[in-house]
Amino acid sequence: MALVTSKDMLQKAYEGGYAVGAFNVNNMEIVQGITEAASELKAPVILQVSAGARKYAKHIYLVKLVEAAVADTDIPIALHLDHGADFEICKTCIDGGFTSVMIDGSARSFEDNIAETRKVVEYAHAHGVVVEAELGKLAGIEDDVNVHADDAQFTNPGEVEEFVTKTGVDSLAIAIGTSHGAYKFKPGQKPQLRFDILEEVGKRLPGFPIVLHGASSVIPEFVEMINKYGGQMPDAIWYPRGYARQAATMAVCKINVDSDLRLAMTGTIRKYFAENPSHFDPRQYLAPARTAIKDMVAHKINTVLGCAGKA
Repeated sequence: MALVTSKDMLQKAYEGGYAVGAFNVNNMEIVQGITEAASELKAPVILQVSAGARKYAKHIYLVKLVEAAVADTDIPIALHLDHGADFEICKTCIDGGFTSVMIDGSARSFEDNIAETRKVVEYAHAHGVVVEAELGKLAGIEDDVNVHADDAQFTNPGEVEEFVTKTGVDSLAIAIGTSHGAYKFKPGQKPQLRFDILEEVGKRLPGFPIVLHGASSVIPEFVEMINKYGGQMPDAIWYPRGYARQAATMAVCKINVDSDLRLAMTGTIRKYFAENPSHFDPRQYLAPARTAIKDMVAHKINTVLGCAGKA
């Protein structure tokens, strides 16, 4: 099976009332952990690459790792650019083998966001690639994306029809109160997740795939593990369990997960070092880290996304 686009994946997810997981990848162990879990559970999966990942691992290495995963499994796998800043980075990834790209024009004016997104859509569609865009602005930090809470903006449902019509985009990321990274809220702050916005967007765009960014729940067990074994993440606060599953039963068809993978991998490695201070072979600590990634992805597929058996 070759790499596929996410178009059919997301359409089936919409019709079936579930979501497809989009997991960020940075190295071999993360790719393996994600795809092993998805393969065993017969779940479609999107492997996504941020600007930071491309800088760290290089474009060609990531593409070849994903191609290896495709050859090693029998599930639909899409390769997606996460938070493409402009047309040029999107074009580079389209030309370089990606089957899906995101153009993040959320920092631009509404009109400029439409113009830049339309430019990407025209080039992508001519090359058989699908496009995700963003309307509204999520708070938080993820690689090159850094938005202060005071600058975050909920998506205005009144703008979505015009935006989708004028751009021709294939899916849309909206802001309903989720945020990037592990430090999503200040201590004592109550998360405000606007399902009313999601519901209204779904009414205005029937049958259209919506994307949820900043959806890692910051699982407390791994935060506690990191802190126990020498880490310092005292203010990492998690979302209420179940919110993402609720979104997946509505118009959300793609749910992004990055921070939870980082927490699982880092916590597991810290624990291994503490318990095995004499070990120095990277395979010794990366193997359990890979298993932690696999278990995390299986948990997401089974309890959050609902896409097991949908490949």
